[in-house]
Order: sequence, then structure tokens, then C-alpha cells
Amino acid sequence: MTTERTKRGIEAFPLSWPEGEPRAERQEHSKFDTGFVKCRNLLFDEIRRMGGAEAIVSTNIPLMRDGQPRANYTPHDTGVAVYFTRKKKSYVFACDKFVRVQDNMLAIAKTIEALRGIERWGASNMMERAFEGFLRLPEKAVETWRAALDFSPDQLINLDIVETRFKSLVRTYHESGHNPNRERYEQIVAARAQARKELGA
Repeated sequence: MTTERTKRGIEAFPLSWPEGEPRAERQEHSKFDTGFVKCRNLLFDEIRRMGGAEAIVSTNIPLMRDGQPRANYTPHDTGVAVYFTRKKKSYVFACDKFVRVQDNMLAIAKTIEALRGIERWGASNMMERAFEGFLRLPEKAVETWRAALDFSPDQLINLDIVETRFKSLVRTYHESGHNPNRERYEQIVAARAQARKELGA
């Protein structure tokens, strides 16, 4: 599994929640009692066992210089999205049901394990149909990414300018910023991804 900070426009930090995926209205405590590293390793193992590759686990846990999540950090938004490829298709599983990041990772791992069970029980075509529900949807075009990043329509922009503006806005709207606003923050993340795609990142 990859430890890259980003791949195909997906960020390991901050959380790249999948477009159109609903968020949990309320979170709950799980009955799991497993540490962060073990949950992450179990998730990677399950992805590998069902033939997945190029996995990126995206959370709101800041990364250290080696690209690994910072230990003992609990973000306000504990959602997890894991992106990976399987048989040349891109998939995403996401969970924010629980109050701990590791519990959401473990829930995804157990979901993948259950889907693999369908194959073990001899109904592989059913497993393939089940996996189709987790295909990563094409990113909806953010036609107004310039507006979302506070650029004027005719302003000359390159990738460096986009990154500088993105970091500035994140400092404002991230949960730890000056003016936390989840909706605005997610809009900025989506706009940046679209800008990078359009500008050839």
C-alpha cells in the first residue's frame, strides 16, 4: 500500500470526502477497542486481500514529514475515506459513523472483509456487483473553482498561485482555523482538486 501524501488528486490530509457521499448526522461510540496503527494495517490488509492497490487513506489527521499520520491526534471531523484501485477501476469507501478515526477505519476494513466473504462462499459474480456500488464517481466539475478560491474570472493563474491561495483559505476555514466552516472548507478542497486537474497537476 502506498504511503504517498497524494495521488490522483486525493489528499491523505486534509480529508478528501467523496463527492455526493452523505455525512453522518450523529456519531456514536463503537464497541471496537483497537489502536490506530492496528486498524490502519487491518484496512490495508483487507484491501490487498481482495486485489486492491494504490490505497490512500484520507483523514483530517495532519501528516508528519515521513507521510504518516500524527499519533494521538483527534480531529473534530473523524471521517475516513479510503481510495484504491481494483481491476483497473477506482473505488472509494467512506465512514464517519464513529467518534474515533480508527473505529471508522476498522468499520471500512470489516465491510471489505464481509464483501470478500461473498467470493469465498462461491458467488463471485455477486461480489463484483456489490463492489460496483463503491465505484468512485467521476468528480463533478467545479465550474466555479475560480470563484470558490476567490479568483476573478480573468485572473492569470498557475499551480503555485492555486496552492498558495488554497493554504491561505484552509487556515481560515479548517476546523482548527480562524473561522471554521465545514461546508466552505469542503468547497475549497473540491475546487483545488478541479483546479489542479485543469491546470495539469
